Amino acid sequence: MANVVRAALVQATWTGDTESMVAKHIEHAREAARQGAKVIGFQEVFNSPYFCQVQEPEHYRWAEPVPDGPTVTRMRELAREIGMVIVVPVFEVEQSGFYYNTAAVIDADGSYLGKYRKHHIPQVKGFWEKYYFKPGNLGWPVFDTAVGKVGVYICYDRHFPEGWRQLGLNGAQLVYNPSATHRGLSSHLWKLEQPAAAVANEYFVAAINRVGVEEYGDNDFYGTSYFVDPRGQFVGDTASDKDEELLVRDLDFDLVEEVRTLWAFYRDRRPDAYEGLVRP
Repeated sequence: MANVVRAALVQATWTGDTESMVAKHIEHAREAARQGAKVIGFQEVFNSPYFCQVQEPEHYRWAEPVPDGPTVTRMRELAREIGMVIVVPVFEVEQSGFYYNTAAVIDADGSYLGKYRKHHIPQVKGFWEKYYFKPGNLGWPVFDTAVGKVGVYICYDRHFPEGWRQLGLNGAQLVYNPSATHRGLSSHLWKLEQPAAAVANEYFVAAINRVGVEEYGDNDFYGTSYFVDPRGQFVGDTASDKDEELLVRDLDFDLVEEVRTLWAFYRDRRPDAYEGLVRP
């Protein structure tokens, strides 16, 4: 019998406040559950605007602890209610002066499994993230969830193949990549990089982008979120490039093992020859 996981993602427009943004995502998750989904992921810092378009101290107000802050606590309650694994990207404060771009992973029974902190932090026009975030320091965790082995890679991380590979080596079957990227910067890469990573590392990728123009800048987030399989093929259509959308797709996790056996990329790796890759 095929090991099919019904998975979901949400690309959303900013509502103007955290409370309504969280409420909207709760309803999307409930709708995904009604459609039979067992895992769902949200976009980068999903409960806030993409405030990194500017460098202003007022935006530290969006930060909260993980896992004990209000948003992750509510998502744990939701996961328990609907029996769904949830990937929850938020702005994390660990202690005074220690802030991270983080995603919490919650199992279908509401238990907190852990978090991933974004490793690669951009500092370019419209993406002033070094002003807010320290680089991630928790490695490349893969979480053993009710649906299988799930990893997270966040936005700008996707340009760096090393983390994709480490997630594969750690056993990922599905990697969520919550993002915030706009048309003028990287739209030509959007449908190239994640399918290439899915092929090179032989797992499913859920690529999530925000959608719309928000109040703190002129970035035009173009949505077009999608699931891609280990062969680099889109699973169904991509989402709209203009409108909010909930995407629900069936992922056959047996394909991960099938492709790894057929293409044997992991067998033919040469880590003994890669020493130069980690020299400063």
